[in-house]
Amino acid sequence: MVADAGGFGLPQMSDAEMLERMLSGDSDRSDKEPEIASSIGEQMLLMGLRTMPRSLRARIRDITSRVPLGNAILVGGGIGHLSAWLFDLWCGEPTDEKQNIDLKPDSFIIVEEGARFGVIIDRLIRRYNAESWSRVIAKPWSEITAEVTSWSAAAASLPSSARPSDIPLPVSLIIVDLPDSERPEAASSAFDILSPDGLLIVPEPEVPTGDVGFPEEGKEPTEAQMKVIAFNKWISFIKRVSENHSVSFVELSGGTLAVIRRMA
Repeated sequence: MVADAGGFGLPQMSDAEMLERMLSGDSDRSDKEPEIASSIGEQMLLMGLRTMPRSLRARIRDITSRVPLGNAILVGGGIGHLSAWLFDLWCGEPTDEKQNIDLKPDSFIIVEEGARFGVIIDRLIRRYNAESWSRVIAKPWSEITAEVTSWSAAAASLPSSARPSDIPLPVSLIIVDLPDSERPEAASSAFDILSPDGLLIVPEPEVPTGDVGFPEEGKEPTEAQMKVIAFNKWISFIKRVSENHSVSFVELSGGTLAVIRRMA
């Protein structure tokens, strides 16, 4: 017998068992880089771009494959590295005749502020024939979330189909892939627009080590000081959401994933 199990459609089990299964690795899936993602990863190395560790990318894919998706968002598209892993999950190789319609979301929005990278992601979307349900938005994430919040408040009395928004609502999954310094604020604003039972997946920022001192008045903080500032913001965010919502951490060889479920 299959029960709802808290909205995730998993077999009937305790909350702890459900969570453990949802966050675990998928033994039926390899952590080998998909072909297109591998090519993008090589490009990123040549361009000197930051890459998320493979262990985290593979686990994000595995978790995403287990939750029912409505509208999904990736914040920080880059040149499409993580997007390619997700498209491979939902669509298979572009040459495959049949897409995995049971897994793919109703919509997938990739937010990438850099317009030049947005063009590259748009090509990736077309390569996977996903234009009907995927698109890239070249706007700052803070601007998008501010607009969604104000629109939602102003149009609360209207049917959802009549509410103006850059992104389809409600949002059931948000993945944040941004540099450490930007991640805490992006995660906080992402959580604020997440629908009840929605899931936020974000790598934990690097834990600062050593004494970095305090920023001098009138001077920009050093890189090490920025890490401390970002991590303190991260801790504040986690404390805020953990009071009334579900927060789990998945420790992997390349880092730690925070998986936050917004309770109804």
